[in-house]
Amino acid sequence: MTGNILNNGIMVDKVKSGKEILDDFFFDRIEEIENVDKDIAKMLSKLYQEDKLTDTNVKNELQKLRDGNKN
Repeated sequence: MTGNILNNGIMVDKVKSGKEILDDFFFDRIEEIENVDKDIAKMLSKLYQEDKLTDTNVKNELQKLRDGNKN
């Protein structure tokens, strides 16, 4: 979770912010996690990108996925 940067010619580690870590996870990694349902991963990523990742929204979207799978 760090990257190297030069500071006056000295290599130092740059620690990522919490937002950077979350962005990496939701934009790049969540859909690649083994055994994670792709539809759920896409839904969570979409809610995060829309700044709507709340308990209520996740529950509602999961219900929509369940209802869609019944048809």
